[in-house]
Amino acid sequence: MGRFYRSLSISTYQRFMEGRAAPRKTVLMSGAIEFAGGTINCLVRNISISGAALDVSNPLDIPERFNLVFKADGTHIPCHVIWRQADQIGVAFD
Repeated sequence: MGRFYRSLSISTYQRFMEGRAAPRKTVLMSGAIEFAGGTINCLVRNISISGAALDVSNPLDIPERFNLVFKADGTHIPCHVIWRQADQIGVAFD
């Protein structure tokens, strides 16, 4: 493991590795994670054209692929997990 990797905080490292094509905008919207085994409520913390960061109660309960549902208008967006932290996940839209 190189010095560069160790010198970065986890969130800085994730932003670097994601190489976002579009900046994210803070939105704080109510959402839901829908998958074959059920539904888990979440908070959409920020969003871009290509993905989002979601606040969740337990990121380990979230499958790799699911539909993100925006409760305000019922929009469903298929996505997959890019990273996981204590109470957040980062997703890319499919």
